[in-house]
Amino acid sequence: MKLFSRGISSRPQTPPATYGQAPTAVAVVDPALQMLTGEWIIDPAHSRIGFSVRHAMVTTVRGAFTEYQSRLYFDGHDPSRSRAEVVISTASVDTGVGQRDAHLVSRDFFDSDNYPHMQFTSTDVQIVGSDVYRMAGNLTIRDVTRPVVLEMTYIGQVLDPFGYQRVGFDGTTTIDRSDWGLTYNSRLAEGGSMVSEKVRLQFDIAAIRNAPAG
Repeated sequence: MKLFSRGISSRPQTPPATYGQAPTAVAVVDPALQMLTGEWIIDPAHSRIGFSVRHAMVTTVRGAFTEYQSRLYFDGHDPSRSRAEVVISTASVDTGVGQRDAHLVSRDFFDSDNYPHMQFTSTDVQIVGSDVYRMAGNLTIRDVTRPVVLEMTYIGQVLDPFGYQRVGFDGTTTIDRSDWGLTYNSRLAEGGSMVSEKVRLQFDIAAIRNAPAG
């Protein structure tokens, strides 16, 4: 994600190597990147926090969560100190089929009456390539917390016609839902599972800078 990596020179500066030592690349921070330092929030009207999962082994079901709160912080002086927190309402799951959504919020899956929220909290950010970075964090579902790693891609930044500064990025990761106790399943006559344990999480995010407190 270039929001965190655009300060890295495309041709790293290398100091002279001393005898017996390999050259060491030096990261050069772009001063303009410091202008993006601050608090951001996800714009729900232009973002999607979704998932996809194999159904009956041959089709893919896609859905999204429509209600969530977020706190994002970008540190342009030290991008590794950037952080993100997203709290999602599990009852807001929407797959386009009411009966399926009712099953997902039941005790078989999210058990939204007892566990109304799921949460992601970042723990580390690492630059892995041009416009790409890796964000590690903890994902909590049904009071079970497990580490996950998101692969993030920076889309860009812009000042929109309403005067809001925006940045965009996409992220994805694949989890095994059984690690969070989501073990409900039905078996097919052919021997496979009705719903795959592997779930791909997708984050298509447009974030808006928070105005500084006056």
